[in-house]
This record gives sequence, structure tokens and C-alpha cells, in this order.
Amino acid sequence: MLETSARLLRLLSLLQTRPDWTSTELATRLGVTTRTIRNDVERLRALGYPIQARPGVAGGYRLGAGGALPPLLLDDDEAVAVAVGLRTAASGSVVGIEETSVRALAKLQQVLPSRLRHRISAFQSSTVAMPASGPEVDPDVLTAIASACRDHRRVQFAYRAHSGTASRRSVEPYRLANHRHRWYLVAWDLDRDAWRTFRVDRMEPSTSVGPRFTPRPLPPDQEIAAQIARGAGEATWRYRARVIVHAPAAYVRSRLPIPVEVEPLGEDRCTFEPGSDHPEMLALHLGMLDADFTVVDSRELVDALQKLALRYQRAIAASRQAPD
Repeated sequence: MLETSARLLRLLSLLQTRPDWTSTELATRLGVTTRTIRNDVERLRALGYPIQARPGVAGGYRLGAGGALPPLLLDDDEAVAVAVGLRTAASGSVVGIEETSVRALAKLQQVLPSRLRHRISAFQSSTVAMPASGPEVDPDVLTAIASACRDHRRVQFAYRAHSGTASRRSVEPYRLANHRHRWYLVAWDLDRDAWRTFRVDRMEPSTSVGPRFTPRPLPPDQEIAAQIARGAGEATWRYRARVIVHAPAAYVRSRLPIPVEVEPLGEDRCTFEPGSDHPEMLALHLGMLDADFTVVDSRELVDALQKLALRYQRAIAASRQAPD
């Protein structure tokens, strides 16, 4: 059984992970009785934490926004400074901590009193932001989506695809990820009955809160990251081709600049579908594989390879005739 101080911190941490807990759930997690949970809640309230109770047989607790910022965390000025810093980091200006910043900002805004939220909004409205290298995403949209992921609530939004096609989507949100200064949402698409990845800057979330859902088994984080990286690269490709490479699949994967699905065709052959905005650029990348290959179904790529081969042959001939 945890000591009182450690148990209080653990209880506070649990209350921050989701909006509602029953007394029985908390007691089971902490290995104590429901009476102990009631006493610990009173201790946290005495310290200033705004814990709300729900009466009834299935009653429970939630951590709400109070009239004052709880002590032992941050004073008002520190809270404003942290929130502003997290918003800035969430915009992608500090590479590598965007996702952590969004999660921390969602937790902080959950307990901020209204007067501090007004101060932060005033600061943001009076600040001139320098253009970022990627598309801009409103931190409020990010924190709203992060909260929906945390609370397992459905999200509806209008979505504009890379092609410009508009659609209305209803999803179960699971993960936010930042890749190359762009935010992506990994979600289960209810209409298509499949996992999908959405660019957050192309979403227009609904203001209504959707119903809760039962979480599905989620693919491993590494698989999710690979899918996002693959989708981010493929989404802007104008030209695609199917190529058979006369080399092992593992070797081809090691030579590719971004994760691409490579299908083995035996020990020394494999196939994949590369893409690029220009067939000439795709031809250059295939040449860097340092392996023989066959283009299956792209006339533009074959023409680009022929053009590139002729240019190289002219360069070789001219170089051999050049004086030493």
C-alpha cells in the first residue's frame, strides 16, 4: 500500500488522465478502500485542488477548474508564462517537443481559473507571430483534439483532402503526431471502417462534443509513426510507378530516404511503388539505389530514364575527349 503523500500524488495523476472516475475504480487502482479515497479527496481539496464529486451509487470524482490555481504547482505569473511557452512550442517553433507541449497544455488548461485564461488570451492576441515553415494550426484546436483523444470522445469535422475534395468525417481520435512541422491525427474513420490519418490544418472541428467510445486496440507507436511518415511523403506525389528491383527487400529499404512499403519477391528481388512530383527526380532517386531495376507501368518514368541516360552518355563522351 502506498504511503499517504505518494498515494495523494498518484490519485491526483489519475484524476488528470480522464474526466471521470468512480470511487471503486480509484480504490482498485490504488489498492485502498473507497473510504480512504474519500479521505484523500478531502486532503487534496484542503490543498486547493478543485475536485468535484458526483453523487449516487455510481458516483465518482473529476478534477475541475477552480476559482484559484491549486498550490504546490505554479503561481499566477508562472502559470501564464508556462501556458504561453507551451502554446509557442506547440506551434512547432521548438522542434522535437511539440507533442509533449500539447499534452502538457491540455492538462494545464483543465485547471486554470478563468482570469488566467483571459490573461493568456490577451497576451496571444497582442503578440505578432513570425511565419512558421509549415502550415499554421490553432493551439486551441490541438488541445481540443488532444482532450478528445484523452477522454475517448468522437470528433466530427469538415475535411479538405490534398486534391481539394471536401468531405464530412466522423472519427474516433487516438493519437496526435508532429512530422516535419505538420500535425496529424490518427483516428478510426467510422464511415470507412478503417484507420485513417488526417492533416490537422485541413480540419474544421465541430464545436459539439461527441459521445464517448470504447477504445479499439491501437497499432504500435512505431507502426503509427511509419504510417504517418509514409503518408506524408506519398500525399504530395504527382507521379507514381511500380518498380521491380533486383536486390533484397532489406537492402532497398535501407537505401530509401523515407519509409516505403517494400514487398519481397524472393531472396534477391522485391517491388515497391515510389513517387515524386517529377519523373526526372524519381529517375534520379532510383539510380541511387545502386541496383538493377525494371519499371512496370509508368511511361513517363521510362522516358525520364531514357533522357537521363542520354545526358549521362553525352557527359561521359565529352569528358573522355576533354584535355587533361
